[in-house]
Amino acid sequence: MVDDNDAAAESLAQLLSLYGHETRVADSGQAALAIVREFKPALVFMDIGMPGMNGHETARRMRADDPSGAVTLVALTGWGAEADRMKAKEAGFDHHFTKPLDLGKVDGVIQQVALRQAQRQPRLQVHRQSCTSAVSPQQ
Repeated sequence: MVDDNDAAAESLAQLLSLYGHETRVADSGQAALAIVREFKPALVFMDIGMPGMNGHETARRMRADDPSGAVTLVALTGWGAEADRMKAKEAGFDHHFTKPLDLGKVDGVIQQVALRQAQRQPRLQVHRQSCTSAVSPQQ
């Protein structure tokens, strides 16, 4: 979660933690870049209107650091006009949510990311099943 409003960032991070998600909070674009390089999240919720490096520039740099698109970027902003949505998309955001935040949309994007991760690792899942079958006692 990236937002210069500490209360907003902490609130969403705590809510996600309650549902079992591991979270990190950054209060600036620079801090977010450092955390993403180390933590390698599957999903980043980010405010657009931050001082210094705004959300658009932060998203561009995240995409440049990892062009695979492995991380899903979600813009969280009070700016909801079509031009704002296009600007976010051009910066590399996958989704654009306006404040106040709709928790149903948050849940939906989390489910999409979880499904995408499961589809990316089918061999790992099959391998685990095979290992379990191989070591299960015969009855």
